[in-house]
Amino acid sequence: MNVGMNSMGGSATTLIFGSYVLARRNGAQEVLRDHWVLLEGDRIAAITPSRPAGADRVFDRPGRFILPGLLNLHNHCFSEAVARTHTEDGAGRKNNQSIVYTVLLPLTKLGIEILTPAERMDVARLGILQLLKGGAATVMEPFRNGIPEMFDAALEMGIRFYGAPYLFSTANAQADGGGVVRYASNAAGGEDGSVDLQTWDRLYASWEGRGEGRIRLAMSPHATDTCGPDLLRAAAARARELDAPITIHLAQSKSEVATIRSRYGDRTPAEYLDWLGVLEPDLLAAHCIDCTDDDLALMGARGAAVLNCPRVFARAGTTAAFSRFAGHGVRTLVGTDGYNMDLLGELNAAAMISKVASGRADAASAPELIDAVTTQAAAAIKRPDLGEIRPGATADLTVVDLSHPHLQPLFDPRRALIWLANRANVDMVVVDGKVLIEAGRYAGGDEEAITAAGAAAIGKIWALPEAQAAFNN
Repeated sequence: MNVGMNSMGGSATTLIFGSYVLARRNGAQEVLRDHWVLLEGDRIAAITPSRPAGADRVFDRPGRFILPGLLNLHNHCFSEAVARTHTEDGAGRKNNQSIVYTVLLPLTKLGIEILTPAERMDVARLGILQLLKGGAATVMEPFRNGIPEMFDAALEMGIRFYGAPYLFSTANAQADGGGVVRYASNAAGGEDGSVDLQTWDRLYASWEGRGEGRIRLAMSPHATDTCGPDLLRAAAARARELDAPITIHLAQSKSEVATIRSRYGDRTPAEYLDWLGVLEPDLLAAHCIDCTDDDLALMGARGAAVLNCPRVFARAGTTAAFSRFAGHGVRTLVGTDGYNMDLLGELNAAAMISKVASGRADAASAPELIDAVTTQAAAAIKRPDLGEIRPGATADLTVVDLSHPHLQPLFDPRRALIWLANRANVDMVVVDGKVLIEAGRYAGGDEEAITAAGAAAIGKIWALPEAQAAFNN
């Protein structure tokens, strides 16, 4: 592949050498050896084996694997920080139930109330820092709509950000001892859905397209058991009017399945969404671990995508196998769910868990998993300019250093990436042509100061009596 210069005017130019460059030929991955990738402004200008002259900045380090900027389409910066090192090894779980309604949602709600805007910004910066150092150029981030600082941090730090503030029919959903979620009225005695949709509209008006288009909104009704039919229909209609992605938690626990069956005519959560007209190609459904095979066949037929986050479930002894979803013909993507925010580590887990669950060594191959966070993820959010390295594409790149001893000797860089690499090997992250991570460090600020400030803010939540009670169940 020898792509000539594609001049784009007087924009600043950046030249990066890759011992390996992940390109595409006839729709399939192709690894190019010893090529240069030239960026002009916010676009990829050329991929060539010969070194172009005259670039403003040159990064010439051997052993680098240049990938399209990785897309992590399911992450929770705030809530996972609240739970970190408190909920592993089964801690904080009532009757081994999900921690969503006993720990995460209640404590993030309290956290929003007790933290100042500056402290919430500290937590948001800490999350974005982790995402960038984990290799993500793009993130979709569902969060409570009382944390608008997530948008501010994303804008400040340069990541491509799809903010997805939650909508609830009730923001005070409570789980009983059996894990079944009960709706609780708000202070006015009604539901919160219409208020949340109005808040979403205000955030859309304020933030959509900011940062030269890097900041976008996604519609995020929280889950099938916290959103009633009227809210789900209204949210989907509004998102489709604006061509915004729609994301939701779907079948993430057996108690959710039981709740929906009891409420809506013995339907499964997937059937519930299909009944409402929500299960369409623009839907990104997180987790889906308690979907039946028939549910997955239905999702495949409707074109909806699964956001597979295997590690967060593995820590609780639950298998969430990429290969199961993909094997039913469902577009299957990979996200971190906020757990460690190491996208390369998550891909490794997706490969390992799939092979164990299926009993097949060829399940969830390295090329398939790489596509799940590049071309397939970009297609799921209707961004053909992302997820590929080609002239004219947006200049988002993730560069991984394969020269480390644990990655040598090296035959296949894609297998090395999935099976041997981790976040410590992320050398560069480039978004819109701007270098955000350089030589593994955040280029825009003091990592240690960001980390200390974010940790201190989360510590205020940990000190609450409600947090001590939740963590010590």
